[in-house]
Amino acid sequence: MNQSQTYNDRVVRQFAIMTVVWGIVGMLVGVLIAAQLIWPDLTHGIAWLSYGRLRPLHTNAVIFAFGGSALFATSYYVVQRTCQTRLFSDALAAFTFWGWQVVIVGAAISLPLGKTMGKEYAELEWPLALLVAAVWVVYAVVFFGTIMRRKIKHIYVANWFYGAYILTIAVLHIVNNLSMPAGLWKSYPVYSGAVDAMVQWWYGHNAVGFFLTAGFLGMMYYFVPRQANRPIYSYRLSIVHFWSLIAIYMWAGPHHLHYTSLPDWAQTLGMVFSIILLAPSWGGMINGVMTLSGAWYKLRTDPILRFMIVALSFYGMSTFEGPMMSIKTVNSLSHYTDWTIGHVHAGALGWVAMISIGSLYTLFPRLWGVDKMYSIKAIEWHFWTSTIGTVLYITAMWAAGLMQGLMWRTFNDDGTLTYTFIEVLKRTEPYYMLRLLGGVIFLSGMFFMAWNVYKTWQSAAGRSKAIAIPQPA
Repeated sequence: MNQSQTYNDRVVRQFAIMTVVWGIVGMLVGVLIAAQLIWPDLTHGIAWLSYGRLRPLHTNAVIFAFGGSALFATSYYVVQRTCQTRLFSDALAAFTFWGWQVVIVGAAISLPLGKTMGKEYAELEWPLALLVAAVWVVYAVVFFGTIMRRKIKHIYVANWFYGAYILTIAVLHIVNNLSMPAGLWKSYPVYSGAVDAMVQWWYGHNAVGFFLTAGFLGMMYYFVPRQANRPIYSYRLSIVHFWSLIAIYMWAGPHHLHYTSLPDWAQTLGMVFSIILLAPSWGGMINGVMTLSGAWYKLRTDPILRFMIVALSFYGMSTFEGPMMSIKTVNSLSHYTDWTIGHVHAGALGWVAMISIGSLYTLFPRLWGVDKMYSIKAIEWHFWTSTIGTVLYITAMWAAGLMQGLMWRTFNDDGTLTYTFIEVLKRTEPYYMLRLLGGVIFLSGMFFMAWNVYKTWQSAAGRSKAIAIPQPA
């Protein structure tokens, strides 16, 4: 069977390559703004290079450009193989690729210019938000159209997770971006006050829950068994994991708004569901890790599998830490500190980036018809730079956050604050240096990946050319 004719791998290759490109861009911006927190005059006061404008560019580039491209690539690959049919429409699939790249480039231009909604993870102004909605609806048509054309009755569990993330992100994006335009690059939300905050964090936390969790769990449920050459540990557990996760996650958003004007009952509801969320999250983590039962020895020689298992470990750690931080007494210490930044990056670097990188290393050789990546040694180096970089980053932020929270709640006998804000900031600087080092180390691994991907493509192209040239008798 000629897979290039049976399946549409062109769009998969396009998204996979752009995942690497946008990963480097997004993480490079992250390193720059980490440096700006140590040296505020680093960009010499240039407005479009200021921290306030580059920070949303960093989050959008890493989440939606890097993470989004990885999800498009893997979902298109997985749905074709598990349904044994070609994508529903090649033209619509191509539209999702080019449309998504236009969105990313639009974000890269508009955000540094200060054109923003000012909402976390939803900064893009209404023209780009409309384009996101259009691309996403077409994405849903392609994905679910392929499911409907499947050649086998069963729908593999990875497609359940991909499908849930596609549907939920569409609803979240459309509802949270309802706004009244006041010009080409300015609009105002239709909600006001505490309602706007509640809708924003219903969106914001579920962007984490579905874009950065459910979608990447779909990736995990296909590529971990594939790379380990083992069946998933418990298929029944995967179904329980799916239904319990999507039923509970929707309610957790208000834990971002503890001690605000949001009604106390809504804050408590968010806390309770966040704590319950620990069970299905750990169920999925255990299911992925235990897939290696009887094959643990493969971790000694397979750095790709190591990427995936360490990613699952970070997923388990992050999904324990999140519910703990949602408890009001813990949140009173952690809120507004760098502990939250450490938690976010344990999930973003440790879970999202590492499961994506591992999955892409599994994917690229298959896309180019070669046995393996050009250099396994380079994957080894990438694994260690990613792991060391992530650990340095998050431990620095944990320590900084605990210190900040404790200093801010220290009072003198007369009730005045013991430490000024500037004193806390000065004590934080060494931790910011350590975070910058962690970010630089993590970023360096992405260059190993880019080189390895290029050399793998080059060797595949050379082999194809050699086969095409007639050999003398």
